[in-house]
Amino acid sequence: MKLKLSLLSAAIFSTALFLSPTAVEAKLPIAVDGQSLPTLAPMLERVTPGVVSIRVSGAKEVRRRVDPFDYFFGNPQPRNQKRPFSGLGSGVIIDANEGYVVTNSHVIDEADKIIVTLKDGREFDAKLVGRDKESDIALLEIDADNLTEVKLANSDKLRVGDFSVAIGNPFGLSHTVTSGIVSALGRSGLNIEGYEDFIQTDAAINQGNSGGALVNLNGELIGINTAILGASGGNVGIGFAIPSNMMKNLVDQIIEFGQVRRGSLGIIGRTLDAGLAKAQDLEVQQGAFVMQVVKDSAASEAGIKANDVIVSLNGDDIQSFEELRGKIATIGEGRTIELGVFRDGRKRTIEVTLKGQGELQAQADKVHPMLRGAVLESGERNGNQGVIVSSIEERSPAARVGLEEGDVIMQVNRQRVKNIRDMSNLIEDIQGNIVLGIKRGRDSVFILIQ
Repeated sequence: MKLKLSLLSAAIFSTALFLSPTAVEAKLPIAVDGQSLPTLAPMLERVTPGVVSIRVSGAKEVRRRVDPFDYFFGNPQPRNQKRPFSGLGSGVIIDANEGYVVTNSHVIDEADKIIVTLKDGREFDAKLVGRDKESDIALLEIDADNLTEVKLANSDKLRVGDFSVAIGNPFGLSHTVTSGIVSALGRSGLNIEGYEDFIQTDAAINQGNSGGALVNLNGELIGINTAILGASGGNVGIGFAIPSNMMKNLVDQIIEFGQVRRGSLGIIGRTLDAGLAKAQDLEVQQGAFVMQVVKDSAASEAGIKANDVIVSLNGDDIQSFEELRGKIATIGEGRTIELGVFRDGRKRTIEVTLKGQGELQAQADKVHPMLRGAVLESGERNGNQGVIVSSIEERSPAARVGLEEGDVIMQVNRQRVKNIRDMSNLIEDIQGNIVLGIKRGRDSVFILIQ
């Protein structure tokens, strides 16, 4: 890289030896055949002040191997230790009056101090308003005047091939701009976040771009840059951004409630593919196939049935079960939506009012990785209200820690839980060991998760 930069500098210097400054300027055309050359400069001059650099610092707890000699000589050391860290990221001002800045949750994870730097060089201490780890969104607030906000676009109207521009702070190089196109929409199943509905772009995104802006040619925010796909951690032309509509749904809930209240449809299903469509003699080839409807859920109350195929949400096509799951979870509890459902050879529209996550049946690895292989359901069994293990895979992590089908999880570290939301919130805040208090038939059982 240094060699290439040196050669380029030399080439520019050599040209300057033979041409006067006036001659150099004359060689740069500003128009061709009377038409001005295209440029993104005017748009960027308006938008880049709305993109900020974020610097964080704090201390992370790390697990330490215990040296047996420490115990032998009577000098045992703690197994967990705090180590200082610092990091860089990006953010977008979405409300100039309130001083709201949106970024990725992983950018500010475990940070004790968050500093926001504007394009004009001003620095401010930021307050964390709220965040959602599962969708990787965080909302910050700064006390500042004369801010520039970035206008939001309707990301549901994006099309593959639309131009996109990424603005951020890669490797600490503030307000770096790259451009490309929207390569794909509705990307999910990447296991980057818990809820995924990504915009894919080939605009160059690198470390430090996280939380920055992905805008259209009008300078409107279409996404929050979040992740890249590449073996070395560098840009290979495959980047992912959280759609602006998804971000807004989450931020609105954080502002109103102080947290995200996830919407719950209450179905178990999978992505429809050609093999499943043929086996079920279906005339549609893509969508979310409903395998089971949870009792007393929003879906059951709205009349959705097993073997339905959900093909659209609020008029926008649904290509996979993961896309539907991500959108439903971020729309929010209590919201009313319209689902396009294919049943018995024809499409119908069904209106559904979403319930909260407390009624959601979920894969347990979304609560904790060591519970992978179990399906959890909020409910009551034999007079015991809590989180029911409705099914479990053999030889899965959940089975290895000791969970069994029919268990009712009633406590987390001696604190009462009544539903999946309670359990998730408690586990999210625990740094060390987790002890589940379980009712198994008439017996009380305690399971340790390390």
